[in-house]
Amino acid sequence: MYKRLISALFPRRCAICDKAIEEGKYICAECERIVRPIDGDTCRKCGKRLSDSTRLYCYDCSRKIHQYDRGFSVFDYALVKQSLYRFKYAGRAEYACYYAKAANDSLGDVLRELKADAIVPIPIHRRRLAIRGYNQAQEFAKRLSEYINVPIVNDYVKRQKATVPLKLLDEKERKNNLMGAFIIARNDVKYNTIILVDDIYTTGSTVDAVASVCRSSGCSKIYVLTIAIGKGL
Repeated sequence: MYKRLISALFPRRCAICDKAIEEGKYICAECERIVRPIDGDTCRKCGKRLSDSTRLYCYDCSRKIHQYDRGFSVFDYALVKQSLYRFKYAGRAEYACYYAKAANDSLGDVLRELKADAIVPIPIHRRRLAIRGYNQAQEFAKRLSEYINVPIVNDYVKRQKATVPLKLLDEKERKNNLMGAFIIARNDVKYNTIILVDDIYTTGSTVDAVASVCRSSGCSKIYVLTIAIGKGL
């Protein structure tokens, strides 16, 4: 009776459209028909969907050297834009359950084959954490860890500098904005292979900045997984 009462007062919400749904579901039937993980031809570096099957890399990756080895993403950003906004800014941390399940369903075998030592969520600054109440990348990584059986490490990398939102900056400004933003917080542990986890991939500036400091600490293989990624060219 207690569970039924709680469900009635606080119904589970669809992780895509936020409508009330029945217990045991993550998204509603309508969104399940529309929202599908990325498939088909993708960039061999960042994981963006490619419209031209003859190309190996998207426009961005063909002209830029990234600090990570390879990236993967679950959804096209356009499909889950509003969902990610609520996840990040409106307290819908529970959406992470759906994102992690979708990641496992579409990429679980690939991620397990990487034989990673740890999942490292991209950290946010303490002031932003205090305002938001949680790190969205950490919420996603925590649930993903349970699916692919790779431990999550939250204290390996630290964000020591508050940065301006990257969407307001051009490529050069993003790089300068992130300079010195991240440091290795634990020098007592060494990882050979890690998976960096974040919510959204745009130009890769943030994950490159984190991957760079991880390389300096001895990581030889660095992969990236994000919930969503923009459209490739």
